[in-house]
Amino acid sequence: MKILKNFTFILLIMNASLSHAQAPGKYAQVNGIKMYYELHGSGHPLVLIHGGGSTIGTTFGKILPILARTHQVIAVELQAHGHTSDREAPESFAQDADDVAELLKQLNIRGADLFGFSNGGNTAMQVAIRHPERVHKLIIASSFYKRAGMPSEFWKGMDNAQFSDMPQIYKDAFLKINNDPAALLNMFNRDATRMRTFKDWSDDDLRAIQAPSLVVTADRDVVSAEHTVQMSRLLSHARLAILPGTHGSYMGEAMTQDVNSKVPELFVAMVNEFLAGN
Repeated sequence: MKILKNFTFILLIMNASLSHAQAPGKYAQVNGIKMYYELHGSGHPLVLIHGGGSTIGTTFGKILPILARTHQVIAVELQAHGHTSDREAPESFAQDADDVAELLKQLNIRGADLFGFSNGGNTAMQVAIRHPERVHKLIIASSFYKRAGMPSEFWKGMDNAQFSDMPQIYKDAFLKINNDPAALLNMFNRDATRMRTFKDWSDDDLRAIQAPSLVVTADRDVVSAEHTVQMSRLLSHARLAILPGTHGSYMGEAMTQDVNSKVPELFVAMVNEFLAGN
């Protein structure tokens, strides 16, 4: 009996140590914020940049474990989102890009692959524009660069955006991480203001991106397929994929996930093939 108790105690210690060793969450002081990021897997670095109002889990929870089989995944949470603190300044895609670039600098990583979804795709493009030395390849998923890329109803909705309009799944995910309703409301207001005040980027902004890029959208996405095609033609070294589905459903994003769909696994296979290619 004593041997059994000792063995059980040793197992508990081992499990606790293993859980601690596998805990992926880390923080870095980046441009005045305490920025949260996670490291998963090994291989060439792949930075995951979540969408607006989201967290690592709500955007990438379905596919992150699959990507981590073949890449060193660096998943970040941006200003005021999830675990990451806020600063006394509005959100901007340029500032988010500078934050991601500074984190990569601190991690001594040059030439990472960047995968941004929705607003995260805007951030990824800005990293490629502002810090090209940090980018090897880009995956730009369901993103835009001009207001015309999304229907006028979207912008009218943003002009009158109310906190009650925010999907409950995003609210729940945030509060599970940070149980502070004021911080959640602040994130919503930051995101809504950024979208309301968004000004078109020029075609030359996209032409300046030299990194090989995979531009992705869904056939029933909030971003029009025509806009995505236009983006792919402006980028110097781009491939294009238009998949069946809605905003993020092809990658299992939390709002549109179909637990029975095999498309996210097929999407990851496509991503891996693009990243592995010349």
